[in-house]
Amino acid sequence: MSKPKFHVRRGDTVQVISGNHRGATGKILEVRAAKSQVVIEGVRMVKKHQRKSQQHPNGAIIEREGPVHISNVKLLEKADTGTKSKKAA
Repeated sequence: MSKPKFHVRRGDTVQVISGNHRGATGKILEVRAAKSQVVIEGVRMVKKHQRKSQQHPNGAIIEREGPVHISNVKLLEKADTGTKSKKAA
């Protein structure tokens, strides 16, 4: 079974083109290939209830980014991969 190929990858700057968060831009933090979703920095902030732990002794309500379907984003700028092509000398 082959891995799905998407038009965006982690680190790319994208813009949301449809839905409630239309027009928002940000950097991709995570690509969820199984569900065809991406998590974009600062877009679709959702509240998550956190149970008691050592970090949060009374529990907490944490705001974090929620996923957006990959078909609702448009690529603005590619991420620099940081690799250089090797030339035969």
